[in-house]
Amino acid sequence: MAHFITTPAPHVHSGDSVRRNMLLVILALMPAYVVSVLEFGIGALITAAVSVAACVLIELLISRFLLKESGKSIGDLSAALTGLLLAFNLPSSIDWWIVVLGALIAIGVGKMSFGGLGQNPFNPALVGRVFLLISFPQQMTTWPVANGFETSYVDAQTGATPLYYLKQLIGLSNGSEAVDTANALPSLWDSLMGAMGGSLGEVCALALIIGGIFLIAMRVITWHIPVAIIATVALFAACVSWFGGVPNEAISTGSFVAYELLTGGLMLGAFFMATDYVTSPMTAWGKIIFGIGIGIIMMVIRLLGNYPEGMSFAILIMNACVPLLNKFRPQRFGEKRK
Repeated sequence: MAHFITTPAPHVHSGDSVRRNMLLVILALMPAYVVSVLEFGIGALITAAVSVAACVLIELLISRFLLKESGKSIGDLSAALTGLLLAFNLPSSIDWWIVVLGALIAIGVGKMSFGGLGQNPFNPALVGRVFLLISFPQQMTTWPVANGFETSYVDAQTGATPLYYLKQLIGLSNGSEAVDTANALPSLWDSLMGAMGGSLGEVCALALIIGGIFLIAMRVITWHIPVAIIATVALFAACVSWFGGVPNEAISTGSFVAYELLTGGLMLGAFFMATDYVTSPMTAWGKIIFGIGIGIIMMVIRLLGNYPEGMSFAILIMNACVPLLNKFRPQRFGEKRK
């Protein structure tokens, strides 16, 4: 006699899975990672390897010994992706033990303390990054200079990032000081291709854009959040320039907007961090509002805050608003809105 197994709906599957999506995101990050290795050298290799290994090991240990589970969750690659994203938010010259501590906070506090994948309200990699930024501000804001493949690790040559010079331009009047500050910026071509200082994920905006378009084409993410963030930042930066926030004789409105878009963690955050399934809204309008909020908060911190970059704080703040945004114009699955 045949035995039939019944299961709840849905009964038709598309072949999509958590592991597949995580793998596609990792693949989308590879072009930017290759550029970071070429620009920063062995430090980029060590930082990423330590971060990924630490995140996977910490999740395995917590699953086995604290949650009393089998530890099979590491097979979905979510811990590996968290480790890679954490590394992308760190300078390549940072000490390895700081990377391990960041991984412990990201996985142990930002993810597993809430029950694991799918239950964390905040992006785990950003939880780890912000913890390290507050706890080790000097190490987290010492940026290696992009000099090609370097064999040195913690002794790499360091320098200021483009966002530092952009912040110095705010409030300056037209004059030699403003011109000298603007001249210290890398060219827009270097900003696009990655020849500038910063964290692993702040180089080569072009590679990150290509990776983001790949994720949209593969339907891993939708366009709503990235477009909302980028458009908001562009409009915000243009308004700052139009209303005299920066010396227009030293830097044009178009150049100021372009630098704000191509430097810092904007592209990484817009395509890879803010679009996290668990910590972003489910509805289209919720995603757009979510992206607009991130763009505004990030620019306020960039221009007026103590830190030159505000993407991490902006995403975490908007993560807390996701339950409210999910109630904005909710729609039943399968229902067509009139």
